[in-house]
Amino acid sequence: MLREKESNTAERELTISRLLNAPRELVWEVWTKPEHIKNWWGPTGFTNTIFSMEVKPGGVWDFIMHGPDGTDYKNKSIYKEIIKPERIVFEHVSPKFIATITFEEKNGKTLLTWNMLFETREQFEKVVKTFKADEGLKQNIVKLEDYLQAQFSIRSQLKTTTNARVTTYLNFPGKTEEAFNFYKKIFKTEFSGKGIQRFGDIPPGTGHPPVSDNIKNMILHVELPIVGGHVLMATDAPVEMGFTLTHGNNMHICVEPETRKETKRLFDALSEGGTITMPLEDMFFGAYFGECTDKYGINWMFNFIQK
Repeated sequence: MLREKESNTAERELTISRLLNAPRELVWEVWTKPEHIKNWWGPTGFTNTIFSMEVKPGGVWDFIMHGPDGTDYKNKSIYKEIIKPERIVFEHVSPKFIATITFEEKNGKTLLTWNMLFETREQFEKVVKTFKADEGLKQNIVKLEDYLQAQFSIRSQLKTTTNARVTTYLNFPGKTEEAFNFYKKIFKTEFSGKGIQRFGDIPPGTGHPPVSDNIKNMILHVELPIVGGHVLMATDAPVEMGFTLTHGNNMHICVEPETRKETKRLFDALSEGGTITMPLEDMFFGAYFGECTDKYGINWMFNFIQK
């Protein structure tokens, strides 16, 4: 639902609302962490480089949007109000407008309302009419829905037992099936678990947003034992869903300890001197989960589920 809000500011205001099939905690997370928002922000075909993102009153969000035609668009906003997990308000510097995003819990889903109030009617006309910001906002919401679907589906595939193990989690830009058939041939093993699961296999009627036709055949999740009980796991992370993969961020060592205490000990030790990319927290899918990059540049994923 997209509309110019019916009020005394209607001539310079734009609002979009959407019921998202994701828990409010996850929606808040992908709105407030740069490692997530860079993957879905902007209209179709846009990518992002984020220089700073301090989600607190007075904090600066400084980034560049890269258009599909090669044009760069500098953006800078100042956060005015942060009420976790209910409300975000920030002021965009140029063109000047106030963005207010609210997150309302609706029986496990999230009603997102995104309002943009421009300083003048002239700015509204230029941005909304000239640059078709209303259509861009719709495309941005679709990218957000696709990204949330991917995060929800991928995370729900994580281990559901308490037996300790270490796996390697890989991401590919649409070539997971090709790569895993290659590994399968070399190691002479068979896919485990549910075999190859595709984005198009997500059952209709589950409340997930529709999957685009061009990614339905891509891999949602696959597992392959190799040697010594070690398992490779993977998913496709296509650019169509806002992912940007580079050598280095496409691979994690996934550690699944037997206890919560050991999970925290390992996470704290490995993240010391490095970078915490996702704090170790209780997640909506039932896991005590976090990600970090150690001081040597190695990516780690931690997952503990108490049965």
